[in-house]
Amino acid sequence: MNKRRLIPTAILGVALLAGGYYYGHSQNSYNSILQDSNHTNVAAVRTAFTGTEPAPADFEKAAEAAVPSVVHIKTVTKFKQAASGSRQQNPLGDMFGDDDMFRRFFGDGGGQPFAQPEQRASGSGVIISNDGYIVTNNHVVDGATDVTVTLSSGTKSYKAKVVGTDASTDLALIKIDATNLPVMPVGNSDDVHLGQPVLAIGYPLNLDVTVTQGIISAKSRSIGINGRSGNNAPVEAFIQTDAAVNPGSSGGALVNANGELIGINSAIASPTGSYAGYAYAIPANLMKKIISDIMKFGSVQRGYLGITYAPADIDDAQKKELGIKDDVNGVFVTDVDPQGAAAEAGIKKGDVIVGIDGVAIPAAPQMVEQIARHKPGDKLKITFQRGNQQEVAEVTLKNKIGSFASLAPAALESLGLSLSDLSKEEASQLGIDGGVKVADIKDGGVISEQTNMKPGFIITNVAGRNVKNVQELKAVLADVKGNFQISGVYPGSNEVYYYGVNGLNK
Repeated sequence: MNKRRLIPTAILGVALLAGGYYYGHSQNSYNSILQDSNHTNVAAVRTAFTGTEPAPADFEKAAEAAVPSVVHIKTVTKFKQAASGSRQQNPLGDMFGDDDMFRRFFGDGGGQPFAQPEQRASGSGVIISNDGYIVTNNHVVDGATDVTVTLSSGTKSYKAKVVGTDASTDLALIKIDATNLPVMPVGNSDDVHLGQPVLAIGYPLNLDVTVTQGIISAKSRSIGINGRSGNNAPVEAFIQTDAAVNPGSSGGALVNANGELIGINSAIASPTGSYAGYAYAIPANLMKKIISDIMKFGSVQRGYLGITYAPADIDDAQKKELGIKDDVNGVFVTDVDPQGAAAEAGIKKGDVIVGIDGVAIPAAPQMVEQIARHKPGDKLKITFQRGNQQEVAEVTLKNKIGSFASLAPAALESLGLSLSDLSKEEASQLGIDGGVKVADIKDGGVISEQTNMKPGFIITNVAGRNVKNVQELKAVLADVKGNFQISGVYPGSNEVYYYGVNGLNK
C-alpha cells in the first residue's frame, strides 16, 4: 500500500539544499509591503473586470494581472573539496539518511580529497515591491551559493541576494537589483472560504510560468512538514487547495479571483512525488508579518504564549486521561510555563483556549497562526474555558525564554555563542584584518532563537563597529541598545552576511 508523502515543492536537480543567511533591508520597501491591497495594482485589476466582481469561473483577467509578478528562481549550491576519510555534514541527510552518502557514491579514495557534486534546484517567487523584493519559500533558497531570478517574460535574469529566512514558516525574502517591477497586490487570507475558486501560479517541473485552477478545499491545515530538519518551533496553518501544484511551484502564488495574493505555495501531499490533488499554501496574512519583520529587523520577532497543549489527533483514552471533554472545541492546555505570558495572565493547566482577539480557535493550527502574527510585547485577549465557565484574559506575549525582547544594554552571554579570536593565519587567508570565530551556537540563546547563523561564521562588525577580537566584541556589546546587526563572512564565501538582532537580555 502506498503511503502518502508530504513534499516541499521545490524541484531538485539532485537533492534539497540546507542553510540560509541574512542581508540588509530597505526601510522604503518595508513600508511598501505594509500597504497591502492598497497598491495601485489592485485598482487596475478590479477596473479590468466588468461589474464589481467577476464570475467565479472567469480567471482570465486575474491571471493576466498576476502572472507578471511571479518569477522563476534557480539555485546552485557548490560544495568545497573535502577529504573523503573525514566526516562531513550531509546536506542531503533528510532525503538519504544520516550516513555519508558521498562516500557511497564516490568511494573512500584512500583518504584523498574528493569533490562533492554541485546541487541545483528550481522554484518560484512573488514580487512584493517594485524595487526588487521577492518572497519565496525557505526551502527554495536554503543553503544556495548562487540564486538567479528570471522574470515571467523570460527575457531578463538577475542575480539575487537572500535577505532573510524563517524555517518555522518556510518563508524567505530575496532581493534583486531592479526597479519598476510589477507588484502583486496582497489580499486578506482570513477572508478565504471553502469552495472559493483560486489560481496557483508558478514554474513546475522547470516549465515556463504555469497557471492552474482549483478551489480552497481546507483551511488551517497542519501537516508536520515545517518541523523537519530539527526545527523546534514550526508554524503551520496552511490553506489547502486542489489546484495542481508540482515540484518547482514552491514559492509561487495562490491567487483569488481579484488577482490578489492569498497564499505562498509550499508543499504537496503525494504518494508519488507529483501532484495528487492536495497542495498547501502559507496564508498571506502570516506571510506579511514574517516578511515585514525580516525587512525591518533582519529577523523574525516571534511572540510566545508559554504553554504546551494537546495535539488534535490524540485518541479517546488519552483524552480521558487528560480530562478533555468532547463537547468543547478549542486547544487544551496541558502545561504552563510559570515564567511565561499565559501564566502571568492567569491561564492554567486544564484550561481550553477557544478564542484570540475575537477569532474562534477550534484547534491548535488556528492558535499557532494567530500567535505567530504577533511579536513580544503585543497584548492579546485570550478567551478560555475553565470548567463550565468561559473567561477572558489579557496576555502580553513574551519571547521563548520567558521575558520581553529587551532593549537593555547587551551582555555577551545573551547571544549564546562560544567565541574565539581569529588567528592571523586565518585572517590572512580570508583577506581580513581580524574577527571573532563562532565555534558553537547554544540552544535558547538570542542568536539561535532569532537568526540562522551557523557555526564557523566569522564576526567582523557589530552595530556598525568593526571588531577584530573577542575583547573588542565585548566592548561594543556593552554599548549596544535596541536592535542591531551582526555582519561577517563564512570561510570559502566572498559574500558578507548580515544577522538582525532584536535586542539582548543581560
